[in-house]
Amino acid sequence: MTNLSNQRRMVAAVAGCGEYRIWLDPQKLTEIEAAISRDDIRTLLTNGTIKILQKRGCSRGRSNSRKVKRAYGHCKGPGKRKGAIGARFPRKRQWIQRIRALRRSLHQMREEGAIDRHTYRLLYRKAAGGEFRSVVHLKAHAQLMHKKVL
Repeated sequence: MTNLSNQRRMVAAVAGCGEYRIWLDPQKLTEIEAAISRDDIRTLLTNGTIKILQKRGCSRGRSNSRKVKRAYGHCKGPGKRKGAIGARFPRKRQWIQRIRALRRSLHQMREEGAIDRHTYRLLYRKAAGGEFRSVVHLKAHAQLMHKKVL
């Protein structure tokens, strides 16, 4: 096997890339060996005797498979956790999630006619004040209020 390290170095300098990204055609090694100037190297690059390979990136395969597993609850045990519950799922995010669900159900109940405008307003303010733990708790409270009205 001939030593083509000098040609490889020149190609890297001409193309502006690393030496490991250079592909030399195994059938035309004598032609490449004869190339001793940068101009010769440029002609070989245009011919396709020497090619510049694409940059190798970081594979996302392992990350994607881990993401799929985590979607159904694997790889989430205590050994993988760093930080308290409040750091992993902050109270503000919990509040946003809960209040949005409550307001969505309140809108739905008003549209369906389960509650009138006055009751809606009352429950909306109570929800904003943090009186309800969940949508189920809100609906139970709304039913009790409805029974009192009847």
